[in-house]
Amino acid sequence: MGVIGVQLVVTMVMASVIQKIIPHYSLARWLLCSGSLRWYQHPTEEELRILAGKQRGRSKKDRKYNGHIENKPLTIPKDIDLHLETKSVTERDTVALHYFPEYQWLVDFTVAATVVYVVTEAYYSIVKPSQEMNISVVWCLLVLAFAVKVLFSLTTHYFKAEDGGERSVCVTFGFFFFVKAMAILIVTENYLEFGLESGFSNFSESAMQFLEKQGLESQGPVSKLTFKLFLAVLCSLIGAFLTFPGLRLAQMHLDALNLATEKITQTLLHINFLAPLFMVLLWVKPITKDYIMNPPLGKESVPLISEDTFDTVRLWIIILLCALRLAMMRHHLQAYLNLAQKSVDQMKKEAGRISMVDLQKMVARVFYYLCVIALQYVAPLVMLLHTTLLLKTLGNYSWGIYPELNSDTPVENSLLPSSVYSESPPADGKMKVTVVQITMALGSLKNIFTPLLFRGLLSFLTWWIAACLFSTSLFGLFYHQYLTVA
Repeated sequence: MGVIGVQLVVTMVMASVIQKIIPHYSLARWLLCSGSLRWYQHPTEEELRILAGKQRGRSKKDRKYNGHIENKPLTIPKDIDLHLETKSVTERDTVALHYFPEYQWLVDFTVAATVVYVVTEAYYSIVKPSQEMNISVVWCLLVLAFAVKVLFSLTTHYFKAEDGGERSVCVTFGFFFFVKAMAILIVTENYLEFGLESGFSNFSESAMQFLEKQGLESQGPVSKLTFKLFLAVLCSLIGAFLTFPGLRLAQMHLDALNLATEKITQTLLHINFLAPLFMVLLWVKPITKDYIMNPPLGKESVPLISEDTFDTVRLWIIILLCALRLAMMRHHLQAYLNLAQKSVDQMKKEAGRISMVDLQKMVARVFYYLCVIALQYVAPLVMLLHTTLLLKTLGNYSWGIYPELNSDTPVENSLLPSSVYSESPPADGKMKVTVVQITMALGSLKNIFTPLLFRGLLSFLTWWIAACLFSTSLFGLFYHQYLTVA
């Protein structure tokens, strides 16, 4: 079989689907335009004139009595009896939305990458290839790259704003998460069982052996302090990117609770908000793993499940919580769209006048930034999902609740080809020597980047994304609940 084989066919088919089918059957567009979301239309100038009891004056004297003097905008009382009309979101309405292409591409590409991952996992479980590169890893990495790119673009948009304090908020939370990451990296494995220490030790030993074989003297590729400092900087960037998504999620959660009438919906909203906390607790050893592996059942300690089963259950819990967050997306987006009517109701309680243009902008701005809010809701979800998928594949875990003791497809054999080229004889001796050297180098890299290293890194990153999202959401909940004036 070739270097990629069946996986190459799956990739080519999915590329064709992305190009030909997804533009017509888009999940991203269906989430917005299925008819369940309704947005508030801004009133026209004529409607505001009628409500204010004013007519368009022809002379300068008439315009003066109507609140319009030469180039000054026409104003109306804030306590005007205004009721906004609603309309279902259609495909034509999405043309004017900011960041709609980025939103559609991220969601649709994530769907395609997830399908490729599922097909690849089924292929590996049935055929069990040992000399092929796992192409689903590349798809997952591309999804994470697109999600980070979108969050970076949104964060730079906040930095460009000159009239608000968004820039200070991002910088403050960035430094806060840097200090928090440094504190977390000091905690021993007895409390947070990421496996970073063992993974880094395995990486350093393998790298030193590789360098010794190459005739180079080295004490290791990087020191532990430098490694943790690099992780802390990366964590601070992730925390800064997830600041406003978490703050926005808290506001939408409160509004969605007020909008929900059924108890089951309110319960699901609470679980959805606490989902990052549940993910964080999955790696807190004294609360979850120690309690399950060594439950207090008298003098004898009988583990309820095996350690491999616990790791598998942890992966499934994260995926189910991500599915719940996707299912509750429309409730949160509708709660955001209701901010237009909420702003008008708040305006009616104030005294004074407001210009027609400012009133129209206040109402229209909510709908035009719908895709920005959707991206802030979806991007962290995408990062959590595909970091978990990478953790399963590169960490050599299993999807079965009762995984086999001896896995036939270890990740070091599924990530990089080891002896593919040796099966077909080269054209001449020089090419043969080159191929052998490349094969040996790839085999050495597989021994350096082991599943133990990937387990530690990806477990920590998955935990950190959930921790950042919950921290910012909790702060946003406190801010919107107690610090804002109702």
